[in-house]
Amino acid sequence: MIYLICALSAIIMTFIGSYWIDKLYESSKEILTFPDKVIQRSRFRKPILLIAFFGLNIHFSKAPSPECFYLVIAAFFLLLVTMTDFEQYLIFDRMILPFTIIGLIAIFHLNLPLNVHVGTALVGGGSFLLISIMSHGALGGGDIKLIAALGIWLGYPRLSQAIIAGCIFAGIAALIMLLTKIKDRKSYFAYGPYFALTAIFILCRFLNLE
Repeated sequence: MIYLICALSAIIMTFIGSYWIDKLYESSKEILTFPDKVIQRSRFRKPILLIAFFGLNIHFSKAPSPECFYLVIAAFFLLLVTMTDFEQYLIFDRMILPFTIIGLIAIFHLNLPLNVHVGTALVGGGSFLLISIMSHGALGGGDIKLIAALGIWLGYPRLSQAIIAGCIFAGIAALIMLLTKIKDRKSYFAYGPYFALTAIFILCRFLNLE
């Protein structure tokens, strides 16, 4: 029964998430990096989301009800952020804002230390803003807001762990792309997905689900 519920949930989440992304693309054509390649670059989105949601739903079902609910919600937003950043090099404010608000609700509901999580968000987001300024925009505004939102969800030291692991994986991926000539040194690189995917695993460890 649990597998059936997880499968149905994954199908619904995939449909809603993919539909939402398509609507965001339609209303934001002027800021898309590849406006003429939306269909081409999103052709693998639904199967990837479906498989990811199904696997994560099964894993998260081990958690108590409140934690399970917030884990599924976090995974939903983080996977959608991953998709839009890979597809169009964009992280939408209309995804980050509700993700952050729900994170704040989770803090109160799960009795987590508000000062630690909010402080982590401010320090993390502020640090990435400073890095962006010093690097002349190497990090986009979406990455900065994502890190701040992850600070709300993860707190300290888990945000630091997500950033370090995300940077390592992103660096390895970038090196492989450079060596295989998929990208060159002037190409834009999406960092958001590596932080988002790492955060999902950090959340799993936080709730002792491994």
